[in-house]
Amino acid sequence: MKWLLGAALVVLLTVEAVYLWPTLSDSWRALTEMHWGWFAACIAAQAAALSGFAGVQQRLLHAGGVTVGHLRSASVVYASTAMSVTLPAGPVFSTAFTYKETRRWGATPVVASWQLAVSGVIATATLAAVGVTGALAVGSRVSPVTLVLAVAGAFALFYGLRHVARNPSSIQALGLWLIHRVNRIAKKPAETGVEAFERILGQLESVELGRRDALTALGWSGVHRVCDVACLGLACWTVGGDPSLPGLLIAFAAAKAVASVPLAPGGLGFVDGTLIATLTAAGMSASQSLAAVFVYRVVSFVIVAVVGWIVIAVLYRSHRIDDAELDLEREHRARSLLSRRRDADPDDQPERDPDRTSS
Repeated sequence: MKWLLGAALVVLLTVEAVYLWPTLSDSWRALTEMHWGWFAACIAAQAAALSGFAGVQQRLLHAGGVTVGHLRSASVVYASTAMSVTLPAGPVFSTAFTYKETRRWGATPVVASWQLAVSGVIATATLAAVGVTGALAVGSRVSPVTLVLAVAGAFALFYGLRHVARNPSSIQALGLWLIHRVNRIAKKPAETGVEAFERILGQLESVELGRRDALTALGWSGVHRVCDVACLGLACWTVGGDPSLPGLLIAFAAAKAVASVPLAPGGLGFVDGTLIATLTAAGMSASQSLAAVFVYRVVSFVIVAVVGWIVIAVLYRSHRIDDAELDLEREHRARSLLSRRRDADPDDQPERDPDRTSS
């Protein structure tokens, strides 16, 4: 059986090589004749895209009372992206790494988690906007009801999180009801978990996502998406391709959607096949699509991963976090910040139970 399977595999690969040789040879010729100026612009566009995502992270943390420089935020984006695209279960390691580093910058556990959640919502909304724009530009029929519901849902989720962050007392009654209900079912004392819940609300009150921070974060997310699309388009120009703009947008959105499924690190294989098929449908030849995808993946996958791991080796290799000490320190900072805000404007605070507030 081993010999039969080996022979069948050799025959299959030989047939595929003969069949695909014209496309592969044309792709190789496109790569050897690529325009190095467009290739440099492709790298610059990818760097700008990652800088845009760093801006989103920076503004959301600023809303939580954490001040961090743009370069420092970008270093975490590069490092977390390298983990995400190269490690098995990379998104899990990437998220944990970002969480721990934002804690190190001074974020409380709630603020660090809130930043990750809101940045994910914003990224999803801007990706959906890219896909819808491509579909409308190419002339596809998009149901107005579906479009309105999708946009309204994204904005409702974003502003719902913003409202909860600015008014933690709005969920206090619901949270206490759930805690008491769970304690009754589990036959635990009624006040079990109440103190921890109040502590979380106190940390959440330090988040003030004002209109300026919200719009700035959305603007940075737009920069991230536009520059990433530009990187794909410049990769096509590097090898002499010229896809239509609607097709390019659809190819980008489809590839990012496939990449979100954790089938392989960085969507290796699945993303490439999706890009080749959609770019070919967008007006490029199969050989140009293959060469363009190779260039795009070298820039957005290989180069970013190499830079990210260098950043980890230089800046974050020796980082160790004592979660217990961080909890105590961040909790003290959150309470001090909240106390200063109440002293500055005592009439603008929501009414709360004085016993729970003092506890």
